[in-house]
Amino acid sequence: MSAILRRPRRRPELNLVPLIDVLVMLIFFAFVTMQFKSASTLNITLPKVDTAGKNEFKGTVTITIDKEGVISFNGKVLPDDQLPGVLDQVHNIDKDIPVLIKADEASQIKKLAFVMDSCRKSGLNKFSLQSR
Repeated sequence: MSAILRRPRRRPELNLVPLIDVLVMLIFFAFVTMQFKSASTLNITLPKVDTAGKNEFKGTVTITIDKEGVISFNGKVLPDDQLPGVLDQVHNIDKDIPVLIKADEASQIKKLAFVMDSCRKSGLNKFSLQSR
């Protein structure tokens, strides 16, 4: 009996390999599910519209209007006088392409009307206004 009591105890070991495996899987899962935002997004606050429905957009043309009335076409700042020409080029490529207009809630309605009118004049009648 005394021999059993005198036997030295094994020190508990912490097995690190399974812990590292779990940590790697968590990091991998985080990167796979992370949504990266475009670096060229403008600082605009979209107006809230209760009856807007879903903001589903599958096109490639996005026109934004910021608080100061600066117009951007697909993330690139564009002078007002060049917008109709660019929209005409888009119409020549695909006349049925949808156009998404993102206007800041503090922007002038005059700028929004100008963008919508430019879309209609270019023959791009499938445009929508994004809200939150």
